[in-house]
Amino acid sequence: MKLIVGLGNPGSAYVNTRHNIGSSVVLSLSKEHRIALKRDRISSCFAGRGLIENKETVLAIPLTYMNLSGKAVSSLIKKYKIKPQDILIIADDLDLEFGRIKVKPRGSSAGHRGIASVIESLGSDEFCRLRLGIGRPSAKEDAADFVLSKFNRSEAKLMDEFISQAMDSSRMWLADGITKCMEKYNSREQK
Repeated sequence: MKLIVGLGNPGSAYVNTRHNIGSSVVLSLSKEHRIALKRDRISSCFAGRGLIENKETVLAIPLTYMNLSGKAVSSLIKKYKIKPQDILIIADDLDLEFGRIKVKPRGSSAGHRGIASVIESLGSDEFCRLRLGIGRPSAKEDAADFVLSKFNRSEAKLMDEFISQAMDSSRMWLADGITKCMEKYNSREQK
């Protein structure tokens, strides 16, 4: 059993914001693979289970705010008896230019509060991450305001392709594993 979690903030005010790109990818995966996401009150998330790349997969979007995402992830791994190595967390990343994808098998939160919450709740950093580049704010702009803002017009035109690539990388993680996924998506030329 595999678990793919898209991080974001709940509520219509955060739809299509930079911070919610992880949840946008999981929502797109659920639609494409016809996995209905239903409210799971115990886990504080929308979750659904189905086959992707012939792997039994749980897709989830936490209903907690970003900095409390670990609560939902922790509940899901207990419910489905999933090992941390079989988890892929999809989240935005300020340190990557817009449109860039990077895959990691483990590591620190790098300042991302959602990832930090998952590490704290699991007591482990041994889970995979799909980091999606959202770019950096200008020197005058506050980082918190930036991640909660919507994509600009030129970025919005590229969102379908960006989300499609993130979905492809998620499927590759399921089908071929983390190493092959890193080889393809972590190269400098990729974008």
